[in-house]
Amino acid sequence: MTALVKEAAVQRALSLDIRSVSHHYDIAGVRFEVLDDISLSLEPGEFVALLGPSGCGKSTLLRLAAGLERPRTGTLLEDNTEIEAPDPSRLLVFQDPTLFPWRTVRKNVATGLEARGLLPEKAHRIDEALSLVRLEDFANAYPRQLSGGMAQRVALARALVNDPGLLLLDEPFGKLDSLTRLSLQTEFLKLWQNAGFTALLVTHDVEEALLLAGRVVVLSDRPARILAEFKVPLDYPRHRDDPDFIRLRRDILHRLGVQNV
Repeated sequence: MTALVKEAAVQRALSLDIRSVSHHYDIAGVRFEVLDDISLSLEPGEFVALLGPSGCGKSTLLRLAAGLERPRTGTLLEDNTEIEAPDPSRLLVFQDPTLFPWRTVRKNVATGLEARGLLPEKAHRIDEALSLVRLEDFANAYPRQLSGGMAQRVALARALVNDPGLLLLDEPFGKLDSLTRLSLQTEFLKLWQNAGFTALLVTHDVEEALLLAGRVVVLSDRPARILAEFKVPLDYPRHRDDPDFIRLRRDILHRLGVQNV
């Protein structure tokens, strides 16, 4: 275990409480309802996955949790403190790595520390974060020289270097090929187990949700409402051919309206 993981393991995982949150956008004079009375609580250190139809509002819920937007109605709290703005204690990892192409891998990972004025005293975390995602040999490479999976590892390192207590993940493996995706799912699971942060994952992949999360929340079409919650009482590592895994997958797909599976 690297020093960063040891330090992160000491970092207290944060709770997230979403209380009666509804949200809408006004676009060209038309009101689009996105979220409808969402209430959801995550315990410190819990891993929860959100599933639902494309465009139902899952990503909007993550943006509200990150503090990038304020809900029209309702409240979001981190450790019983209202979320009003972004904070390094909770970080959002997007589907696209959104790396700065003119900066090396090392400098991309350093971005958060630089912005907070912590680089001089926390510079050692950069190498530790790169080691954690197995990119220490690519510290001086540029994003154009990386594969998609490597670029996503950089994005994860950029988040983890700040020791977040809550990590929000917006389909972070969604654009990767199947083999790379499977590899990163396994690696990320180990990161979460070692560091102990709270994780909220948005995904369209039922199997990904079941492989990673302890609880799966199913949302309706827009405006999103919570249709069902499924606890995943399976030990890690999980296996797709486990009868309980297959049963849960079938039940979740049925709740999403997919029959005959």
